[in-house]
Amino acid sequence: MPGNTFSKGEVFVIETDAAARELLSDALQQSAYDVICFADGASLLSEAKARMPACVLLEMPPDRSGLDVLKRLREENCMAPVLVTSANGSIAMAVDAIKSGAADFIEKPFHTHDIVGRIDAAIDEFAQPESTRHRWLPGCEPLTARENDVLVHLAAGLTNKEVARRMHLSARTVEGYRASILKKAGAKNVTDLLRRIFGQSSPSQV
Repeated sequence: MPGNTFSKGEVFVIETDAAARELLSDALQQSAYDVICFADGASLLSEAKARMPACVLLEMPPDRSGLDVLKRLREENCMAPVLVTSANGSIAMAVDAIKSGAADFIEKPFHTHDIVGRIDAAIDEFAQPESTRHRWLPGCEPLTARENDVLVHLAAGLTNKEVARRMHLSARTVEGYRASILKKAGAKNVTDLLRRIFGQSSPSQV
């Protein structure tokens, strides 16, 4: 916020609703973040090349063009966590966002204090050493730390909603991580996945 001698970093924001943008800016500034708002993805991508944000809050429009921005950020090695927001969210959109590199998928309307908390959590996770942010399942792509945490909760028998509450994520975000884990492991469902993990694979159908 203006006059602050301490800043937790810059948060890049794309948000078309002026009232929501102002509320987000105020809440983030009160939490010691500097906020830079952008009118479109092209201007954000241009600025991301010149400076490294601590986090990106990216609104997903109905045409899903935000996915292209998200993919470009990852292709250009922007290491900041990206949180995607949408007023027209669906499980399919959440899954696509997670697969494209989003750290979280948040449906509108949302509470600004919840957004600040999720940004804090995402930045903390991305600050971990690279070696601690990936986990492996035998014979599959490495899991991120967040995917590994979701997997631990699923293995404990928690539902998507219960995992979401434990991890302070949205249920759609958890669904996205769950789908990504299953795809990486080549598993049909969570039961099949757990059989593989615990060495109890069976040719029978689940």
